[in-house]
This record gives sequence, C-alpha cells and structure tokens, in this order.
Amino acid sequence: MLLVMEPSLYTVKALFILDNDGNRLLSKYYDRELYPSIKEQKNFERNVFNKTHKADNEIAFVEGMTVVYKSSIDLFFYVVGSAQENELMLVSVLSCLFESLSQILRKNVERRCLLDNMEGVFLIVDEIIDGGVILESDPQQVLQKVNYRADESPLSEQSVAQHITEKLALTTNVLQSAKEQIKWSILK
Repeated sequence: MLLVMEPSLYTVKALFILDNDGNRLLSKYYDRELYPSIKEQKNFERNVFNKTHKADNEIAFVEGMTVVYKSSIDLFFYVVGSAQENELMLVSVLSCLFESLSQILRKNVERRCLLDNMEGVFLIVDEIIDGGVILESDPQQVLQKVNYRADESPLSEQSVAQHITEKLALTTNVLQSAKEQIKWSILK
C-alpha cells in the first residue's frame, strides 16, 4: 500500500536558537503533538545539538525529522520540518531568519546581541512563520514589516507597538470574516 502525503501549508514543525553550549535561547514549536512538554522539547534540542554542533553539514535527520541549521560565532539556528518536507523550503526560512537577524543586530550575530534584542527576534520569527506556515522568506520584506531600518536604532517601542496593532487588526479581520461565513452558512 502506497501512503501519499497530502501537501500542507504547515511546513515548519519547530524553530529554535541555541547557544554554543546547547542551551535554549529561543524556541517555537508549531506542532503541539510533536513534543508536547518542555522536557521533551529540550531533549529533542539536546539530541539535535549533539548531532550537529561539530558537523560541517547544513542538514540532519534527527528522530524522524528534517533539521536544517546554521551556526554563527556562538549561536546555532535550527528549523525543523517533517521527514517528507522540502529541505529547500526549510533552508529558505533559515536563511531569511539569519539575514533578518543579521540586519537588526548590525551583522553582529552573537549571543549577547541576540539577548539584548529579543523583542526584535520574536517579531522577525513571527513575520517569517505563523503557526508553522511560512509567511515570508525575503529578509527585506520581513524587516519592512517589523518597521526596521538600518539607520535607526534597533526596534523602538513604537515599532513594536505598531507591529502588535497591525497583527491585532489582521486577526480581527480574519475573525470577522469567519463570523460572516458562519452566519451565512447557518442562514442558508
């Protein structure tokens, strides 16, 4: 019997950034069933780190998952997808993340700078991936959406507030549209 996987928009299972000791700095798991507890997530991250931190590759297969990764100074960036996932899609997410962070950290992609700019890091991750769906893979578009310019200081409170307001407005529009569709389907 041949098992055919249906294509899905939910391509990213997880994204995480570890320091050079394998400690978690940021993690987002989009598939709640994959590693439901923090303990399971950290075990997976430890396994991934142990398999990749000394390797020269850019891709690994760990626990049945496709993992693409990149290191920079004292950081390791990981994007995780299913075993059937297109590696090029995952690499495009990883590249977009790294290039976007490189811009807001002024090419100084290292642990201390990353921790000093975590609000910007979270905004960038949320612009690239939403619930496991890849929204954007162009770093310039991501930076434009989070309202960052190279000549400005790192993300201001105003740009963070503006970003949150825009996301809230988008969510409200989606909910309103869903309500309308439900209303019309009930009235039919």
